[in-house]
Amino acid sequence: MRNALISFVAALACLLLTDTSALALDTTPGGIQWKSYQEGVDLAASSGRKIYVNFHAAWCKYCTLMAETTFQSEKVIAYLNENFVPVQVDADREKELARKYRVRGLPYSLFLDENGAQISFMNGYLDAETFLERLQFMANEGYKR
Repeated sequence: MRNALISFVAALACLLLTDTSALALDTTPGGIQWKSYQEGVDLAASSGRKIYVNFHAAWCKYCTLMAETTFQSEKVIAYLNENFVPVQVDADREKELARKYRVRGLPYSLFLDENGAQISFMNGYLDAETFLERLQFMANEGYKR
């Protein structure tokens, strides 16, 4: 029993000390202009742009890697901000939303049309070049062919 308590306290301490700053909504000039889910849906409806939703969690190694690499690419930043409404969702904090879209693994990329209807999704880490290709495919509606 004592060992279980010690393990629990150690795990809790690690969780509390985890740096989640790379996953926070970053709306600083020059970066991806992340929106909350509802803000993104509202903006897409008024702007006519598709929505890109990034589901992530603080404990997810590949989510952090994507935040530190893919989402730092100048080409990705420019293309995403110009052609989509970028939305970031913490899957642990917004469990109902993760359930709604059947998120089974992280990172989870979701594409919605300007009315909020689901177009497509992708599981897992994507490097900047591959991610940019997928963004272009979605923006150019290659999925309709």
